[in-house]
Amino acid sequence: MEKIDKEATKSEIMRYRGIRAMPFIIGNETFEKLGTIGSSSNLLVYLTSIFHLKTITATNIINIFNGTCNFGTLLGAFLSDTYFGRYRTLGFASVSSFLGMLVLTLSAAISRMHPPVCGNQEAASCVGPTTKQMTFLLIGFGLLVIGSSGIRPCNLAFGADQFDPNTAPGRKGISSFFNCVEQVFVAAFKKRHLQLAEQPCVALFNYVSSDSLNSKLCYTDQFRFLNKAAIRTPEDEINSDGSAADPWRLCSIQQVEEVKCLLRVVPIWVAGTVYYVSVVQQQNYVIFQAFQSNRQLGHNHFRIPPASFIVFPFLCISIWLPIYDRILLPWLRKFTRKEDGITLLQKMGIGMFISIITMIISAIVEDRRRSLALTRPTLGITQGKGAISSLSGLWLIPQMTLSGLTEALTLFSESEFFYKQCPENMRSIAGSFLFVGMAGSSYLSSLFSSVVHKTSNWLAEDLNKGRLDYFFYLIAVLQILNLGYFLLCAKWYKYKEAGSNTKLSESKEQS
Repeated sequence: MEKIDKEATKSEIMRYRGIRAMPFIIGNETFEKLGTIGSSSNLLVYLTSIFHLKTITATNIINIFNGTCNFGTLLGAFLSDTYFGRYRTLGFASVSSFLGMLVLTLSAAISRMHPPVCGNQEAASCVGPTTKQMTFLLIGFGLLVIGSSGIRPCNLAFGADQFDPNTAPGRKGISSFFNCVEQVFVAAFKKRHLQLAEQPCVALFNYVSSDSLNSKLCYTDQFRFLNKAAIRTPEDEINSDGSAADPWRLCSIQQVEEVKCLLRVVPIWVAGTVYYVSVVQQQNYVIFQAFQSNRQLGHNHFRIPPASFIVFPFLCISIWLPIYDRILLPWLRKFTRKEDGITLLQKMGIGMFISIITMIISAIVEDRRRSLALTRPTLGITQGKGAISSLSGLWLIPQMTLSGLTEALTLFSESEFFYKQCPENMRSIAGSFLFVGMAGSSYLSSLFSSVVHKTSNWLAEDLNKGRLDYFFYLIAVLQILNLGYFLLCAKWYKYKEAGSNTKLSESKEQS
């Protein structure tokens, strides 16, 4: 009774800002994405053309930078939930993100902070950055990493915290907030509460704290070796409130089942991590393909900036989501008689299959671009790279558009899958799973590129002297293997869900 009174008192003193806080929260999310994800492509151009770094070096730096930004969300979420709270964490991270962009701006604005201009010379003759210049640049990257690590895991959860979940308008506000985020940032989150029936378990320690009453999990037979952590022995002491005196020696069923929730999504997480390697590699190397392609529009002197090609995946996602939601989804519901049209795992599988097609198309376009550069008159030489092919850079748009479509199908379905597989009190961890997977993809991409670069000449500084198309074909083969692994995982999940539903029905009938 005292616990209920405390929770009621806590609820009364909570201040829910509601929709008034949304412009600030969504604006903060927007600016953070522009500062990191939005500038990644331009940073590739900056590192190769201004800092005169080699292509493979610049690519690895960006991959490590993006990976650390995503991996740092685990630390940011831990510090927020344990020590500082979301508000203070967001404030500190926002300042750090601003300082990081300021340092990067100063590195470009102050001539002493970057190497001298090289001109259209060979890459070997260009002067590279000094130790001080590189250190100053990496400080900017480090500040951006700190900012991303704090903003990404806290911002959306902080937005949902602005609505009272105990009232109907508050619940509608939470749903509207996530729908708004889905449209603006193409994040496919659909708020659904997990309704799990409680199964009795006499032999295991079944203490549940008041913080997790809304997300109590039923006992499952899966990963039964973990149940040892909840078996009470004569040596285990219990507090007056029913909790374990030493939580490192005795865990509750709830805690064990929460660990099982995380273990269940690991196979899908691995498949998603390997899938995203194709997206990372393509979005990196399309910049260098654009450098050595004809980027002139019509008879004008205007040339499309190389980093601008990264816009097309986002345009594809923005166009695809309303089409799917308003046109395809109602049709799929009638066809499959399911509320979601098709399952999340089916959407992920379709996206992974399209990623294979995307890499094959990318290889074909690159082969054509290289052939024209070697057999037809070129359009000059780009700084530190090589001859510019007469192939129009517009041929890069289809592969980038398909890349955006694969993200809309796979990446966001994966995020929603993690969200639904975990209880309410673990949704921050579920959200960080996606970022950790993207971090793993960035690190894996860097390792993959380095190994290929050292063992072959496919990723030469001058793409005309390398075989980037072979590299794309290799990634396509990797994605084929990954799709096969994913299909096995999806079949396993379907079998386990069928077994769980059967046991749940039997338990309800007995009760």
